[in-house]
Amino acid sequence: MKSRFAIRIVITLVLSTSFAAIWGAGVFAKSGATNAAPTIADLAWMSGDWQTAKGGRAQIDEHWTLPAGGTMLGVGRTIVGDKTVEFEFLRIEQRADGIFYVASPNGGPTTDFKLTRLSGQEVMFENPEHDFPKRIIYRKKSDGSMVASVDGGDKTKSQNFAYLPMRK
Repeated sequence: MKSRFAIRIVITLVLSTSFAAIWGAGVFAKSGATNAAPTIADLAWMSGDWQTAKGGRAQIDEHWTLPAGGTMLGVGRTIVGDKTVEFEFLRIEQRADGIFYVASPNGGPTTDFKLTRLSGQEVMFENPEHDFPKRIIYRKKSDGSMVASVDGGDKTKSQNFAYLPMRK
């Protein structure tokens, strides 16, 4: 009698554990939650040609390729009047230790910013050792526009750049 009771307990435990595992996997599958690390493909929403609204003191544009080969390549420039006053070579690359935003302002030395947060169509890259900026954030809005922000870390003033898809 004791052995039957023990077998029933074991069967009940096995079945309830299996059911919980299957049910839990189904919940994660439906919600889209995964434990997978982000990949460069998750940033495809940044690709394209972007520009700030015309009429301001400066016209800023930024261009990003689609992710391929573990990279996205970008270039940006700032035009005041009829003169380019700043430019930047950019890349986002997948490495063994994460995804990095690599900036080369005016063709100078590069600075790496590591991806620290990716949620839907918002991404944050950080480099706490850099003077300014320490954080670079891109967010695509529901109206199809994109905002890029740079700041010096938590509770610091940020500079925001509101981009619209470039009209050709």
